Amino acid sequence: MTRKAALTRAQFEDRFFGVLRWVVIAFLAVITVLPFYYMVLLSLKPIDALLLDPGSLWVSAKDFTLATYRDVLKSTDSGGQGFMKFLINSALVSLGTVLLTLLAAVPGAYAVSRLKFFGRRQVSALFLAVYMFPATLLAVPLFVIFAKLGLSSSLFGLAVVYVAQTVPVSIYMLKNYLTTIPYSIEEAAALDGCSRLQTVRKVILPLALPSLMATGLYVFMIAWNEFLFALLFLAAEPDSWTVSLGLAQLSNGIEVSKTVLMAGSVVLTIPVVLLFFAAERLLTEGLTSGADKS
Repeated sequence: MTRKAALTRAQFEDRFFGVLRWVVIAFLAVITVLPFYYMVLLSLKPIDALLLDPGSLWVSAKDFTLATYRDVLKSTDSGGQGFMKFLINSALVSLGTVLLTLLAAVPGAYAVSRLKFFGRRQVSALFLAVYMFPATLLAVPLFVIFAKLGLSSSLFGLAVVYVAQTVPVSIYMLKNYLTTIPYSIEEAAALDGCSRLQTVRKVILPLALPSLMATGLYVFMIAWNEFLFALLFLAAEPDSWTVSLGLAQLSNGIEVSKTVLMAGSVVLTIPVVLLFFAAERLLTEGLTSGADKS
């Protein structure tokens, strides 16, 4: 009887938590997908159709339009909102930030995870502590320094500011992954005549590709969505605005309809979503499995 009761209880728990898991997944999917769906829906409607039925969760063939996206992407000289230029600026800043961050973070993460030196653990914790500093404390000093250097109104200067924020957390993320790579792989490379630099380039980096992709995507999202420093550095240069500044301009515009604002929000969101799905395989693939044959 006791064994039967124990089995019945185990079965009940399995079924209960199995159902609860799907309920939680469905709840999270709804609160995540529904706002994005409604945003896309509004961007495909003309403003008069929205005013007639703002609560509608679908768009009819009669009301369907892409004019909002044309208005958002057209240059300001053509009467549009100039988002195509903003997208290019954001792409340049974000990709430049990712490249500069990984160039600095990979050697730093390798040194912290592999080399033996005094204060190794403290340095690793310090990187994370630096990242936790509020951005508002750094905004004014960084602006003053970059203004004196003549970089306060340039995309390159903005990318360097982002690098200063993203390198600490990138080193912390990469370090945690590099510590999982067995030392025996590096020892085997050394026996084959590889120098430490060759080992990093030919062995460590290919094995760490999933972590590099995850870190790069995280850095890209930070640079793509960041607003405070972009406003501080680029407010006086409309031609250098990023897409987050352009969207803020739309939201503050009295004559801009909400459908055009939603189209701008979709334009801001879609590149990151597409990039995530394109990199999903590398983010989830375990390239180190089975690498250590010893």
